[in-house]
Amino acid sequence: MTVEEFKNSDKLPVTVVLDNIRSLYNVGSIFRTSDAFRLERIMLCGVSGCPPNTEIHKTALGAEDSVEWLYFKDTLDAVRKLKDDGCFIYSVEQVEHSTKLQELRLYNNHRYAVIFGNEVKGVRQDVVDACDGCIEIPQFGTKHSLNVSVTAGIIIWEFTRLLKL
Repeated sequence: MTVEEFKNSDKLPVTVVLDNIRSLYNVGSIFRTSDAFRLERIMLCGVSGCPPNTEIHKTALGAEDSVEWLYFKDTLDAVRKLKDDGCFIYSVEQVEHSTKLQELRLYNNHRYAVIFGNEVKGVRQDVVDACDGCIEIPQFGTKHSLNVSVTAGIIIWEFTRLLKL
């Protein structure tokens, strides 16, 4: 598929929101995953880097040219836009009453957004509070967090599986 064909193709009704992602390599990797599963768009917020950027390109491998993206100085502005667009919004965070990924239920006639947080601090609390729900990936080892680009890959795959397969 060419970039032009990608831009004109049907997309999975999912928007990825990056809340202050520091690593440009993580941003690029998430662009590449978003291209692979033909997501609707990415919203880059706060300190998250934006294309064009050599470090983003190094891991995105051109996906920054195919996937639509928008920039918001404040993640809450992106959340407001998503609500106006009719999206159901999830943060990916380990919080009380979060939905375990294997228990997630999605509906084909809905639009979704998933917010991924800063590599150290996670999703800002005020952003979590503004969301419709939280998702967490159960983990069973000594570490209780994953790299944000790995987390995005797992979550995006599950959204794709539930909405397309």
